[in-house]
Amino acid sequence: EIATFHQSPISNLQSLKDFMTQQAKTFTTQISKTTALNYLLHLPPGVEDGEKRPFILFLHGAGERGDDLDLIWLHGLPKVIDGDPDFPFIVASPQCPALTTWSVLVDALKALVDELVATHPIDPSRLYLTGLSMGGYGSWNLAATYPNLFAAVAPICGGGGWFFGFPDRVVALKDTPVWAFHGAQDEIVPLSETAVLIETLHQAHGTAPIRFTIYPNLNHDSWTITYDDPELYSWFLRQKKQ
Repeated sequence: EIATFHQSPISNLQSLKDFMTQQAKTFTTQISKTTALNYLLHLPPGVEDGEKRPFILFLHGAGERGDDLDLIWLHGLPKVIDGDPDFPFIVASPQCPALTTWSVLVDALKALVDELVATHPIDPSRLYLTGLSMGGYGSWNLAATYPNLFAAVAPICGGGGWFFGFPDRVVALKDTPVWAFHGAQDEIVPLSETAVLIETLHQAHGTAPIRFTIYPNLNHDSWTITYDDPELYSWFLRQKKQ
């Protein structure tokens, strides 16, 4: 003889919810926090005359994170300025704390720019953003979060990151001039990371110019040749917020 077991059916959805031991809840709160950013600040000669100057925010790569500002001088714009003290832009080069990334510090970076504009002779219509590697990712993210802040953006060997809503989020920059750079042989951040963002921008049919420079023979270091080229800074100066 085969034994038969019967289970009483749960008659409706509400009964099922009452039967479950895990209930859906919502918790809402407001949290404020203090963020500290160390940074290098370059002021060009003659800045004390009060004339409004163009400004560049530079975001370094992952290897320069921490609390040792000497690391910031190793690559990118701070290295260029070290060899050219007459560099005509006001430049801020913040240092990302260890164990985090620029993409989670976008609000702090925006606050830093606002503070510098308020306290230094900076032309608010000529704010520019650039970064390399992790700083390239940060440049895309910061610019997309605050699309009305910068007059132009120049990300180098970076990308978006699907977990931050890219590539779709990049359409926020369809009216911001963008010049992106990447090495075709990059084995750390694949060329496709930038290519998909540029293609998405083209499909958005915005009003701003889009440039994409691919260095066919370069690996990850596509920043040295880029920052050594005066045309980047001339291009920045041709862009101005209306």
